[in-house]
Amino acid sequence: MPHEPAAEPAAEPAAKPAAESDASAESDASDGDDGFAAFAVAAWPRLVRTAQLLTGDFHEAEDLVQTTLAKVYGRWRRVPRSEIELYVRRALVNNNLSRLRRKRVALLLTPVLPESLRHTYAGHAEAVEQRTALQEALADLTGRQRAVMVLRYWEDLTEQEIASVLNCSIGTVKTHARRGLTALRTHPRLAAAPVPYAPAPSGARR
Repeated sequence: MPHEPAAEPAAEPAAKPAAESDASAESDASDGDDGFAAFAVAAWPRLVRTAQLLTGDFHEAEDLVQTTLAKVYGRWRRVPRSEIELYVRRALVNNNLSRLRRKRVALLLTPVLPESLRHTYAGHAEAVEQRTALQEALADLTGRQRAVMVLRYWEDLTEQEIASVLNCSIGTVKTHARRGLTALRTHPRLAAAPVPYAPAPSGARR
C-alpha cells in the first residue's frame, strides 16, 4: 500500500516590519489612555499660554499645567468628551487659585497683551510703560477677579463659559468683572499712564 506524502509544516507568519510594529504599539498605547496623551500634546501650548496669564511666569505656568493634567488624567475616563475643554480650564484656574492661597504673594501677569487691550504708540518706551502699568494694576486684583479678566478679555470666553469654569453663577462673574474693571480704571498706575485698560464693549460676546 503506497504511503501518503508527509504534510509539510505550516509556514510561520512573516514578521511585521519594525515600523509597522512600532506604529501598532503606539496605537495600542493611545487606545489604552482613551486619547489622553493626544489631547495633552495638542492642548499643551494653549494651556501654558493661559497659565502664564494667570501666573505671570513661564516656568510656573508649565508646572501649573503639568499638575493640572496629572489631576485630569485621574478623572479622564469619567469626564464627557463634550465637556473636557471647560473641565480642564476649570481645573487650571482652581489649581492656580490654590497656588495663590499657598504663596500669598502678588504675582504679575504676562507682558503679552490681548488684542482688545493693545494700543499703538510712537515709540518702544511708551509700549513698555503701558505693559508695566497694566501688569501692576492686574497684580493688585484678587485671584478671582484676575481669573475672570483673563478668561473674559484674553481667552474671549462668554460669561456663561466663565461661570462653568469657575463653578459659580453668571451674576458672580459679572460682579468680579465689574469690580475688576473698576479697580483698573481707578488704579494710580493706569491713571498716570495712557493705557487702554478696558476693551471696547461693541462686539463683545455675552
